[in-house]
Amino acid sequence: MPLYEHVMIARQDLSNTQAEALIEHFSTVLSDNDGKVVMSEYWGVKTMAYKINKNRKGHYAFLRSDAPAPAVQEMERLMRLHEDVMRVLTIKVDAHEEGPSVQMQKRDERPERRERR
Repeated sequence: MPLYEHVMIARQDLSNTQAEALIEHFSTVLSDNDGKVVMSEYWGVKTMAYKINKNRKGHYAFLRSDAPAPAVQEMERLMRLHEDVMRVLTIKVDAHEEGPSVQMQKRDERPERRERR
């Protein structure tokens, strides 16, 4: 099955438990449609570059999934209809990276950047 990475931004006025419940809800949507969530991360409340629906901050969540395309389409459809979800981004990848995402790594664990020109 194809591999996907999903990033979701939920409204800032949700509690942490409500935001994590959203992650669980959408994970079960994938599971019910013959897919599986390989990994999920809750990144917390972060400030956005610009306002979305009059919100300056949002709860960020990251999912790595192994699911058929119809399951991903159904999950995205339900995310877009949900009133607490502001933005959704899904990317098809060739392989999942091992370990935590870059967002969750500490600065000293990250690989060095290339030199600026």
